[in-house]
Amino acid sequence: MKNIKGYVSFVLHAHLPYIHHPENENYLEEEWLFEAISETYLPLLLNFKKLEEEGVKFRLTMTMTPPLLNMLDNQLLQERYIKYLEKHIELCKKEVIRTKEDARLNRLSHYYLERYTNDLQVFRDVYQCNIIQGFKHLQDAGFLEIITCGATHGYFPILYVNEKTVRAQIAVGVQTYEKFFGRPPRGIWLPECGYVPEADKYLREFGIEFIITETHGVLYANPTPIYGTYAPIVSPDNIVAFARDLESSRQVWSSISGYPGDFNYREFYRDIGYEADYDYIKPYIASNGVRVNTGIKYHRITGKTDQKDYYDVQWAKDSAEKQAGHFMDCRTEQIENLSQNMKVPPMITCPYDAELYGHWWYEGPYWLYILFKKIYYDDCNFELITPSDYIDRHPNIQVSTPCRSSWGANRI
Repeated sequence: MKNIKGYVSFVLHAHLPYIHHPENENYLEEEWLFEAISETYLPLLLNFKKLEEEGVKFRLTMTMTPPLLNMLDNQLLQERYIKYLEKHIELCKKEVIRTKEDARLNRLSHYYLERYTNDLQVFRDVYQCNIIQGFKHLQDAGFLEIITCGATHGYFPILYVNEKTVRAQIAVGVQTYEKFFGRPPRGIWLPECGYVPEADKYLREFGIEFIITETHGVLYANPTPIYGTYAPIVSPDNIVAFARDLESSRQVWSSISGYPGDFNYREFYRDIGYEADYDYIKPYIASNGVRVNTGIKYHRITGKTDQKDYYDVQWAKDSAEKQAGHFMDCRTEQIENLSQNMKVPPMITCPYDAELYGHWWYEGPYWLYILFKKIYYDDCNFELITPSDYIDRHPNIQVSTPCRSSWGANRI
């Protein structure tokens, strides 16, 4: 039996700007969505499903914003994503032939062929082109808590000069959520974590119980929170605020010391779209002939050098497994130290852009899979919960008004 002394709460913010051009299928911006499906949303969904099938209990919070939901639900975009995959599969088959004289490259070309082929099979045949239902299933089964966001990801610290726009952002965010998930959301990711007290009354009007804020939104609250960011606060209008933990964020986000900089991980900035012979790659880049990312990347970070070594899938998995253990050990130590001076269990809130996992940090979804297995099976002093879980278990929360805040370069 584990001796639980605290909690860790992962919050992944899944959002993309709304882009849809029915008049022309050559708009490059639509590929932002297609890349995110293949590199982030499908890998997350498949790893979460694998945990479910293996009987591993986990809890995770995700935002799925109204723009993203409406794009994922759009039949024309679904059809174009299938064309995107078929084009990538065609390119991968050519790569298998082109790289046959180089054993390491050829293994990678086969890897990408299998990956895009699997994406097509899962998207078209398993989920019938509707991956929203996959995430809804995980919520209904008790693994995910999905929360909402502003209607257009509008920035509240600017919009509140006309409060009706803030109310509309919240209202449509809630209505869109209910349309796709069949229940009201309990929480909201404020766009860019932009908090203004004037929004609280509208959050309450539409049944929102909690928000996610940047670290200083709680640290500089009034009165000063007695537990800092390690426990939520509740505003006078009864909105509970959970703030980002700096220590755990730095381990994942930092470009210098964070896990994604591991030399064994895939190098984001080397792609055959920029490196292959132009006439060969031209059918697979932008329609106007501009070189763009194809998603086929053969190199690992290697180090601070232009001479990049080839990517090795197993080496990358080995690094992810070690770093998952390191993250768990760090949270165990952090909670052990915090719990000695707190009258409530410490809550470590870890919010990230979902697209970090897979798109930017290619191994991120696998890292989460290993981490959640370790937390379930190994000896640690915390459990994974969601903000709603915390509110239900510990309803006595310090009253304090969060500071006007947002995340970003200067935290203003």
